[in-house]
Order: sequence, then C-alpha cells, then structure tokens
Amino acid sequence: FDEADARRRHGLADEVPLRQDPDVLDTWFSSALWPFSTLGWPERTERLQTFYPTDVLVTGFDIIFFWVARMIMMGLEFMGEVPFREVYITGLIRDHEGQKMSKSKGNILDPLDLIDGIDLEALVAKRVSGLMQPQMAAGIERATRREFPQGIKAYGADALRLTFAALATQGRDIRLDTGRVEGYRNFCNKLWNAARYVLMNAADGARSDQPEARSVFDRWILSRLDATVATVRTQLESYRLDLATQALYEFTWHEYCDWYLELTKPVLADGDGPAQRATRHTLLTVLEALLRAWHPLIPFVTEEIWQRVAEALGIEQPSIMLRPYPQPRDRADAAAEADVAWLQALLLGVRQIRGEMDIPPGKPLRVLLEGGGADDRQRMTALERFVIGLGRLERVEWIAEGQTAPQSAVALAGSLKIHIPLAGLIDPDEEIARLEKELVKRNADLERAERKLANENFTAKAPPAVVDRERARLEAARAAASELESQIARLAGAGGG
Repeated sequence: FDEADARRRHGLADEVPLRQDPDVLDTWFSSALWPFSTLGWPERTERLQTFYPTDVLVTGFDIIFFWVARMIMMGLEFMGEVPFREVYITGLIRDHEGQKMSKSKGNILDPLDLIDGIDLEALVAKRVSGLMQPQMAAGIERATRREFPQGIKAYGADALRLTFAALATQGRDIRLDTGRVEGYRNFCNKLWNAARYVLMNAADGARSDQPEARSVFDRWILSRLDATVATVRTQLESYRLDLATQALYEFTWHEYCDWYLELTKPVLADGDGPAQRATRHTLLTVLEALLRAWHPLIPFVTEEIWQRVAEALGIEQPSIMLRPYPQPRDRADAAAEADVAWLQALLLGVRQIRGEMDIPPGKPLRVLLEGGGADDRQRMTALERFVIGLGRLERVEWIAEGQTAPQSAVALAGSLKIHIPLAGLIDPDEEIARLEKELVKRNADLERAERKLANENFTAKAPPAVVDRERARLEAARAAASELESQIARLAGAGGG
C-alpha cells in the first residue's frame, strides 16, 4: 500500500495534494514507547527521571511478544535501561461457560453494567448493535434473554474488584459468573453491617486502650489479626491476590463477624467497666486495621466506613489512603487461641447435635460433659456463661466418674464428650419415622448411582469428569445414608431407655 495505490483506489489525480500524518505510528511500535513517551521523552523531564523505570507491569499473557518484549527492547535502545523489573501476567476473562468474550458471540459483559446494573432491553440492544454478522442477532438476543431474564443487577465497583481479586489464580483463564459477583456484594454488605454494630456499641472506644483489662476474646482476635495480616502481606508480595483475598475473607467473615462480634455481646451487656472499655477499643482498632487491609481491594466501602471509625478513634488524617498498610504487631497469644478454639469446638458440637436432631436453634438444652482433663474443667469454669449464652443452653453439668450417661445425642470436642439427653426433648418415634423416610430417599439415590456406575457402557463412553461426578454422588449418598442410620439407632436407644 503506497501513495499510487491510494490515488488509484480513490480516483485522485496526481495534482491533488496528499499528505501523510506525521504523528501516526505503527500500533505496537507506539505502544512499545509507552513507558517513557508518556513522561515527556525525548526531553529529560522531571516526571521521566522520577517514574522511569517503573516497578511492575500488569498485562495479559496474549501480548507478551507484541507489547512486553518490545517495550523492553525500546527501553534499552532509547533509555539505556529496562522499563520494569517484574511482569505480573493475568489470565483472560471468559464468560461463565469458559468461552472467550467477543462481540460476534454477543457474550461480552461490560464492567460498567455489572457496577451500575442494566435492564434487559438495554442489554439486548447493546449486544446486538454493530455486529459484523447481523444474521447472528436473533441467536444472541435469545441467549441474552435466557441468561439474564431480569437484566443485570447493580453490584457496585467493590464487588466486581473483589471478584477479580478472588479469581486471580495462576491459571490462564478466568470464568466470570455474575453469581460470584453477587456473593462478594453480599460480603461487602456483611462488612458494612459489622461496622454498624461496632459503631453502635463502641462510641467511646478511643479512650479504652487498657491491655490488662482485655478479655481472652480480645486477645484472641488481636492474635488472629496479626496472623492474618502476616499471611496477607506475604501473599501480596508474591502477587497471589487470590490467596490474600481468601485470608482476609476468612478472617473477616468467620473470625471477626461470626465469632468475635458474638463473643463481645455478653461483655458489653453485663461486663465490668474496664472490660467493656477494652472490648470497645478492640472492636474499633481491629475494624480500623481490617479496613486498611481491605482498602486496595475494595476502596469505596472501606473509605466510607473508615471515615466514621476514624472519628470514633480520634484519627485526624482525612482519608484511609494516607494510612499505612497494617503490619503484624507481635500480639501472638497461643493461650487465648487455645481457649477460644476449645470454646468453638464445644459450641460447634452442640450446634451439630441440634442440626442432626432437627432441634430448634432457640430451644434451651441441658448439656452433660464427660471425660476431658483439668484444662477442660478450668476453661468451663472461666467460660461457662459464654457457653450457655452462645449455645442457648439451659445449664451445663459434668458426669461424675463411674456415672452412666442417659440416652443422649453425642458429639466430641477433642477428648471431651458432649451429651444432650433426648428424653422429653423430642418424640423418638416421630423423629425415627421422619428419618426413615429420608433414609428411603437416600437409599434410592444410592441404588441409582450404583446401577449407573455398574453399567460398563456408561463408564467407558461417558467423559471422565461425568463419571467422577457420579462417583462423588455415590460417596455422598453412602455417607448420608450411614449418618441417618446412626441417628435412627441413637433415637431407638433413647426410646428404649
């Protein structure tokens, strides 16, 4: 393609002047200049001296040769130094079926539509407009209406960012499912609601830094916070955004929200003054550190919450962005972690029995403890009101050595055996009848799975993933049937007692 060809194509006579734009560069050539051309090069500007070379380049694996390698070569040629030392290579975002997103397939998800939401008709119009193959419009419209019958909800930027961080594994492909985005939006709501509880109950927390008054639960959550921050920093340094996200998620949802906030309620309700003040201070300081840890991943909700937490703590900086990223503060407390792990195991054992026996969560229960050692008895003495309150128990008693426990549902917490007597709690005959009906269904599932896997045509011709899935169903059905049989046996014993 040259000037003569251009004149011929467009019927231009030789006397018609043509001028080539002097600022047009080949796409990849101009992109290769990006690390320094954007900073004022070829002039030796202050920005160029400050920001070249940079540290890390983030890019997809599909343009390493076209862009990354060329930027390195151009940097060496014109600047005498490579433009970056590390390259963080991401996977390609695909749709929920693993297909590459493209306009011709009509399966592109616009990030702004996930953030702000979009109704069905607007989404259909966007996907079928400007197609290179207009004949595909009808199929794209049908697929869109089937996948998004109500359009796309507004999930917010934080939920979308968190989804991408959680999916940033070492694989080459990232499957984007709106169900995952919705799940992380729910997490952001969980964090917001936890902050509301803290701010409602810890208004004077800034005046309460009294380490000697901290409860075992305060010491435990501070210890777990330090361990989590250490893990997160390690994962971020190795660019494992997914593992950093997982560590923060587990701590926030399960340890801080599900356990610590619940454990503070008895202290705030009837603890003494120093203990209450220490708990309020711990609530606020852990939340403030947690917001700083989350901020790079979910900046908007953390900034909004932090403004209110900072006011309660008397922090005068105008933005969370100006606060340092959290560091572990050497508050490891093995004793507190062991005590809380014991409490958690005991309460989970009680909850397990409630679930297995279909006992309402609010029904007060009598619990008998058997076995264990001196540590178990000491912990029970120290933590009894928390066991009773959080377990919704009527009372807790120890079975004397040599004494026989009544017919009970049983769970284990280490060497400690947890008994919940069933006499008068449920009607054994009615519960046995219910469980036997469920067992009939499970046995039918078991037989179907066994017949399917015994069919050689199925195991030989079906894809391995399908066969593996059927084997997993078989094992799940066996485990469920075995558990039901155990429950029926226990109840039969209770009825006979």
